[in-house]
Amino acid sequence: MYKVVVVEDETIVAMEIAQYVESIGYEVVGIASDAKGCLDIIEEKGADAVLMDVYIDEGEDGIECAMRIKKRNEQLAVIYISAFSDDATLSRAIATKPSGYLVKPFRREELKAALQIALHEHSGEKLVGDIRFDEEFSFNTQTNELIKSFHVVHLTPQELRLLQLLLDSKGNPVSSYEVETELWPQGNSNESTRRALVKRLRAKLDYKFIETIHSYGYRLVL
Repeated sequence: MYKVVVVEDETIVAMEIAQYVESIGYEVVGIASDAKGCLDIIEEKGADAVLMDVYIDEGEDGIECAMRIKKRNEQLAVIYISAFSDDATLSRAIATKPSGYLVKPFRREELKAALQIALHEHSGEKLVGDIRFDEEFSFNTQTNELIKSFHVVHLTPQELRLLQLLLDSKGNPVSSYEVETELWPQGNSNESTRRALVKRLRAKLDYKFIETIHSYGYRLVL
């Protein structure tokens, strides 16, 4: 399991980030509010990635801390998190060759994608799922993620459930009725709602793999 250090001087924000990072399958080995605390955690417990607030209160700021981290271990991924994106701050950050830069407020999906890309780049691994669609697309059944060209494709909860339903059928047709009852158990759907969902998922699959079976439903063709 990849180890992540969170560096953030706002306690509530730090805890929220740490809880989310753990919820997506990574281990948060420590939370630090300053540069010294960050370096101590890395020294004691090791780390694969650091989520680094740029402006922390005491001593060195996040960019100076990242420079020290990189001198010790060039392979450790640093992702900056900051409310500032001015040219001067970005120039200083870029000089440390970070793995990412997230501007507050950011969406959880953005953090997840930044971590996945950074960790797989630094580990030398390529992000590929265990169910291969073709040379470009795959699906990771452990993390429930659609992957395209080694990057995670963001799916809404309904798009993900539809894809899982098609995958579970193992190439057999899934009826329109089954799609509607599975995704809208309360019955608040109609034909146009279902068609719109299928269309969105098709678009994210580059209009490949999903076959319409006339007067019946859909099938995933791999």
